[in-house]
Amino acid sequence: MGQIQLKQVTKSFGEVQVIPPLDLTIEDGEFTVFVGPSGCGKSTLLRLIAGLEDISSGHIEIDGKDATDLVPAKRGLAMVFQSYALYPHMSVRKNIAFPLRMAKMDQAEITRRVESAASVLNLTDYLDRRPGQLSGGQRQRVAIGRAIVREPAAFLFDEPLSNLDAALRVGMRLEISELHKRLETTMIYVTHDQVEAMTMADKIVVLQAGVIEQVGSPLELYRAPRNTFVAGFIGSPKMNLLTGAEAAKYDATTIGIRPEHIDVVEADGAWQGTVGVAEHLGSDTFFHIHNTGLAETITVRAIGDVNLKHGDTIHLTPRAEEIHRFDGQGLRIE
Repeated sequence: MGQIQLKQVTKSFGEVQVIPPLDLTIEDGEFTVFVGPSGCGKSTLLRLIAGLEDISSGHIEIDGKDATDLVPAKRGLAMVFQSYALYPHMSVRKNIAFPLRMAKMDQAEITRRVESAASVLNLTDYLDRRPGQLSGGQRQRVAIGRAIVREPAAFLFDEPLSNLDAALRVGMRLEISELHKRLETTMIYVTHDQVEAMTMADKIVVLQAGVIEQVGSPLELYRAPRNTFVAGFIGSPKMNLLTGAEAAKYDATTIGIRPEHIDVVEADGAWQGTVGVAEHLGSDTFFHIHNTGLAETITVRAIGDVNLKHGDTIHLTPRAEEIHRFDGQGLRIE
């Protein structure tokens, strides 16, 4: 079991409240991602759950039991940090076994758990190597293995892929997702990368200044962002947010349209503009469009390699059914 509940949890550093009163339930077996810009409070929230920071008020329950005042070792959670924090003089086997040895577990059980974790993480052939003989991705797997052997109620990941290059990040993202399917254990994952959030999460918690802006599945947040902050944060490239006369046509203060929901047409489009930067990726082309008569520069995503370049005139038509409307407070209008 690994349900975690936060009830009116707050955190202050001196006079500064960084987490206002917050309620959140993370269900057993769920992969929940905390996402938001730097300084939004996501890592602080994770550390409160782990017990590495004391909450200022409120309660934290793990599997229905009050864990508010429990020390980290008594909460039944395992944390994987951004830095691998491996012992360079120890073998992979000893690094993975370290928390079990500290708990004075029976050696036969330590061996069983280490070999089982190594098998799950494809580390069996590396058990007798030292961290310096491993790649970055392998070292991160060792750090995850050290968490797995504790058989925790939940895993807490604090931006674990930040130190990896782009290719390794994609590979490890898939490996962690596969690991969740195999273990069926609650996982909470902190990232500032909304692509990681969209591709890995069962549930995303979007944070800004310690406040939960929206909670939902990746597609719920993509299809129905509850405010302009979530609309502009979820999706890559981000949603175009337009104000002024164009928004007034739709009885809104702001309208949103995603780059993939604007069609490039031959002529007579709703909007006409000038191509600024054109990013040709092969499978897609991203155009940044100026001089449309709109107040803002807009981004358009076209399928394939579209033969338009800097300075060309482009004709565009937004798909009316994909336009999102927001009021003067930035809240979604249904």
